[in-house]
Amino acid sequence: MIDERSPRSGSRKWTAGRYRALLRSRGPQSVRFRTRLAILLGAVVIGLAATVFALAADAAGALFERYVARYPYVPLVSTPLIFAGLVWITRRYVPLARGSGIPQVIAAQSDPEAATQSLVSIRTVVGKALLTLVAVLGGASVGREGPTVQIAAAVMGLSHRVLRVPLRGAVLIAGGAAGVAAAFNTPLAGLLFAIEELASAYEQRVTLLVIAAIVIAGMVAQSVQGDYVYFGLIGAHMGLGSALFVVPVAGLVGGVTGGLFSRLMLALATGPHAITRWSKARPVQFAALCGLVVGGLGCLTGLTWGTGYGAARAMITGVDAPLWFGPAKFVSTLATAVAGLPGGIFAPSLSVGAGIGNILRGVFPDSPSSAVVILGMVGYFAGVVRAPLTAVIILSETTASRGLMLPMFATAFLADGASTLVCREKLYHGLSKTFAMRSSA
Repeated sequence: MIDERSPRSGSRKWTAGRYRALLRSRGPQSVRFRTRLAILLGAVVIGLAATVFALAADAAGALFERYVARYPYVPLVSTPLIFAGLVWITRRYVPLARGSGIPQVIAAQSDPEAATQSLVSIRTVVGKALLTLVAVLGGASVGREGPTVQIAAAVMGLSHRVLRVPLRGAVLIAGGAAGVAAAFNTPLAGLLFAIEELASAYEQRVTLLVIAAIVIAGMVAQSVQGDYVYFGLIGAHMGLGSALFVVPVAGLVGGVTGGLFSRLMLALATGPHAITRWSKARPVQFAALCGLVVGGLGCLTGLTWGTGYGAARAMITGVDAPLWFGPAKFVSTLATAVAGLPGGIFAPSLSVGAGIGNILRGVFPDSPSSAVVILGMVGYFAGVVRAPLTAVIILSETTASRGLMLPMFATAFLADGASTLVCREKLYHGLSKTFAMRSSA
């Protein structure tokens, strides 16, 4: 007969020592418990922070619209001055807050502990948020989604520091993905963005962290803002006959145009050209010139200010828009992005894509107009960020157009390939190299 306390019996006697060991390994004082608590608390704060930032950005945009309606030509002077001031402040006080925020999170993965004191520090992201709001008040063609990613990663870093647990790069990915999900109310898009863009490789543990953070942050954001669809319940669809003609054109045009945007932005950010050297030698003056371009286009068109959300939504719903909107918004967004001030390109890119789709509506008048516009958005967005799955899911979730999924996937993959022919390097990864040395500083 085998003794029940024998190792061969497969059972163990529970003693006081074993209970103490279990508490040490899994109890409230254990690293495992504190790590899970840090992710939980971080995700809750991300949901709240993303909501507050979104409401503040919307309020800033509405205030600028009222200001322009009353003084339509003042931005010709005020926008260049605001651009120059923002770049001066950013370079002097929070240099790591410039640009989108996504390249900083990508760079931070190489040394996440050091990044909490630099790339994703609280000082950096507070400056990022405030200066992005000022950029919106100045009429810049910026979005809040990229900055939200950097803010979310900083929140995760802070929660881990407060609870004294090691910080891994995977946690920054989870935080950034939760930021995307909370900003757009698109949980699936947040997950795919983490896998496609932020993470260098697919890891099961990363995915589980991302899912947990997205679920918690999304629930918090929805509890405050309500369950909404970003562009409204469009429900667009397209038959196979139309898709066979529209998809290749939307994919190629959107991909080439998006690749051109990425190539120009990388060239002005990292290239050896004379314009790049001049812009780095005189960043404030260069920002003022970019602001003059943005202000001039805004005053001339009245449509290229800010995120372009209103114009994009109008085109999706079938409202006729001028054919020049897409090209004008492209130039305005590029001028804002290369100026060196804080702000993202997600929402403005969707607006440029809507402008491309608006042009394609005239090429395919017999196809459903909403579907054509959405395919233009998918093509251009995939061409810029080179994350085709994310592009499809974002547009699917923000327009409730799940019946358009197959044409969107085909458009996105064609756009990704076409963009590669124009710009081989992925935009965010190329820009992250400008932060790589700072991440270990």
